[in-house]
Amino acid sequence: MSKDVKLPLSQLSVGLTIKLPLLWTNHPFVFNQFVIETVAQIELIKSLNISYVYLIAGKALDTMIAAQPAVAAVEKSAEEYAKERLLALRKSLRASQQRFQKCGVECRTAFSKIGAEPEGAYRSAATLVEILMDHLKETPTPHLALVSSGEESAITEHGVSVAVLSMMLGSLLECTDSQLRDMGMGALFHDIGKRKVPDVIRRKKSNLSDHEVNFLKMHPKFGYDMMTRQNLFPEAVLDIVLHHHEWADGSGYPHGLKGASIAFTTQIVALANDFELLLKGAGQRSPQVALGYLFKNRAGKHEPRLISALVKVLGIYPPGTLVLLSNSQVAKVLVTTSIVKQPHVLACDESGDNSSVRYLINEDVSIEKVIKIDDLSKMALKILDPSADISFYFSSV
Repeated sequence: MSKDVKLPLSQLSVGLTIKLPLLWTNHPFVFNQFVIETVAQIELIKSLNISYVYLIAGKALDTMIAAQPAVAAVEKSAEEYAKERLLALRKSLRASQQRFQKCGVECRTAFSKIGAEPEGAYRSAATLVEILMDHLKETPTPHLALVSSGEESAITEHGVSVAVLSMMLGSLLECTDSQLRDMGMGALFHDIGKRKVPDVIRRKKSNLSDHEVNFLKMHPKFGYDMMTRQNLFPEAVLDIVLHHHEWADGSGYPHGLKGASIAFTTQIVALANDFELLLKGAGQRSPQVALGYLFKNRAGKHEPRLISALVKVLGIYPPGTLVLLSNSQVAKVLVTTSIVKQPHVLACDESGDNSSVRYLINEDVSIEKVIKIDDLSKMALKILDPSADISFYFSSV
């Protein structure tokens, strides 16, 4: 480390590749080494109580160190950096799954209090929303991770996943923190009215009868009535609960609202919920197929810019999508990244051998194409488990 170039914080600039003189647990960045991309990152570095960083690459390097030592330092740190990033990815995946499950438990706690202890339900929900806000803002560029509830029809886990998607959309669309909180809480509670719908209807896989459809369509009103008894929840939250099945063309329910008459925050949650239902409904589409279906067939039912924002949040290969890699392995996308064709994946050979979590950005490997379940061998099916429940949570990597 003594041969590395120490760069004073006063000389930081966008475009430099730097390494922090700290353990990765002692700073808010995902990795110790990274390229400075924004002025905001520079300001964050200056707040870390350090006086210098190590300069790895950039225009200033040539004038500050001889070429050969610099090359050796970069080669050594690149290998360490790759291992560090893979370790951070695995840790992040575990954290996302654990956080998602914990949020599901907290959501059930809030649900259980809504009748007898509504003030406690509100406090529990508000605390949970703050946790979601913290996780959303844990990094400057949050991404989506694939998680699983283990309970296909769990209302609470579905609510958490819809909240995460909604808040990611809201963040991309530059919504205020107040709007993000309203969307988070509204999404958590949006299906609470389904608790009054018999399980035989909610869990039915075959087509519902007209009577069953009409009963199910009453759940927004059931939920709204449950949450308005004590005048505790914000109006925007109640609107989401009541109108999350309204569509821009007026074909939704319960009131057939159109366009701008649907609150903007409600429109965002309605879109996130629509996408999730395409994944978990009777058709059980794959994430990539569901996104394509939404883009092509729901244009009149959601505002076009919201659908475009959802495509940006999910990526062309949303978490849960099965893909063929350029090294001939098959894989399931685990986490979106800023480099569309190089997400983080669980990969294996076509035979199912050599399975591992892959950090494709570290490698000269990318996605070749999307594949179907039928394209996988029995062993690859066992490894990638494409039939597992698909839900989403924030990822810091």
